[in-house]
Amino acid sequence: MPVNTKYRSTEEEMMDDLSMEGEMLRKTLDQIAAINKRLGGNKATIKGLHTLLENEPKDTAISIIDLGCGSGDMLRAVADYGRKNNFTFKLTGIDANEYTVNYARKLSADYPEISYTKMDIFSDEFSGISFDVAIATLFFHHFTNQEIEKLLIPIVNKTRTGVVINDLQRSSLAYYLFKGMSFFISNPMVKKDGAISVLRGFKKKELIAISNKLKDTACSVRWKWAFRYQWIIKKVCR
Repeated sequence: MPVNTKYRSTEEEMMDDLSMEGEMLRKTLDQIAAINKRLGGNKATIKGLHTLLENEPKDTAISIIDLGCGSGDMLRAVADYGRKNNFTFKLTGIDANEYTVNYARKLSADYPEISYTKMDIFSDEFSGISFDVAIATLFFHHFTNQEIEKLLIPIVNKTRTGVVINDLQRSSLAYYLFKGMSFFISNPMVKKDGAISVLRGFKKKELIAISNKLKDTACSVRWKWAFRYQWIIKKVCR
């Protein structure tokens, strides 16, 4: 029976278990980072950040928070971009899994501009912090549309400059291409979660509908290889 991509899947991924730890999780984080880099995921976020910061002064520190930072691979790419382009970044990775946060700290030992915090983004603790920019890579597909709206509206309000979101396109072509590629993937967690992630991804019209509910912003949603959307939310009233 052909896969149905009309609606977002509600099936949970193994990675949604925030108490998970150990070798399987570590290998999965490594493989996700490698796939994201090889298939252009890092570029989509970095180019979105470049667009968001094109008029920002370089003589002032810019605070950037990474929601659901995983192993910190995206933050290290952002740090490299900042160093290359003479930005002063203060980078903070947030993840609700303690094992993941500790692993990210270990991998980021050579990046003093990056810090990590175990935190639930639905918590009072998170509601009390502010930042210039928020980024999120392969993060929002873990939530329902209603949860995304509940999260995103206050996140946008808390930023000074805006938000860059990089997440998956939901399509049958993307799903079957991943299923074909998974024959070469030995990690069972990557196989299972990867297929579910595609079905929990988005149609462009869904992201535009959420964008229309955000006040005082200019939003753009662009398709990027491989089968993902670059969603830039820029504050226009500060």
